[in-house]
Amino acid sequence: MWEFISERRASLAFDAYQHASLVLQCVLLATIIAVVVAALITRARQLEPVANAVSAIGLTMPSLALIGLLIPLSGLGTTTAVIAVTFYAVMPILRNAVVGFAQVDATLLESARGMGMSELRTLTRIRLPLAWPVILAGVRISTQMSMGVAAIAAYVIGPGMGKYIFTGLATDGGANSVNNAVVGTFGIVLIALLADGLLLLLGRLTISKGIRA
Repeated sequence: MWEFISERRASLAFDAYQHASLVLQCVLLATIIAVVVAALITRARQLEPVANAVSAIGLTMPSLALIGLLIPLSGLGTTTAVIAVTFYAVMPILRNAVVGFAQVDATLLESARGMGMSELRTLTRIRLPLAWPVILAGVRISTQMSMGVAAIAAYVIGPGMGKYIFTGLATDGGANSVNNAVVGTFGIVLIALLADGLLLLLGRLTISKGIRA
């Protein structure tokens, strides 16, 4: 195992970087999409059940099935991987963002409007900071889930560590089949743990002590 890792340390490091980069960029894009959609839903509360239903349906759809549906549209490669990972990443963040915005005290919002604050400024200065702890919890869940989806995206030649798992499965019984599968699996677990630690640190830096208390 150590010899296998030593011989491929450069490619392993590059693939680990690509896996982390794919997930983090997709989660960032998903966060922006989810927050914007949740902000719109708070303006039209009748859309909340629809958003929850879409999230539930999306999360139950097998990722391999979605990737299969995307192949005729976006082909093999990074584009399909990005679409699939972003799609699944949006779901838990959207749910948490809707809940987070709903929990903001209406009195604070009325006071902000009374002071002449615009909707955009109210969102960025009041709603988003107060809902951020709940949203960030969704981001953490989304990031962990996206690590696995990114691995499955290797089926369409997406970047990352998933290719080692697929290589190990495809060469079952071969000389390095177990090594490939183990390295791919544990590599993704390590990246996921590191990403979660960074998000915890982000929470400490961006959530005020008053809210954390």
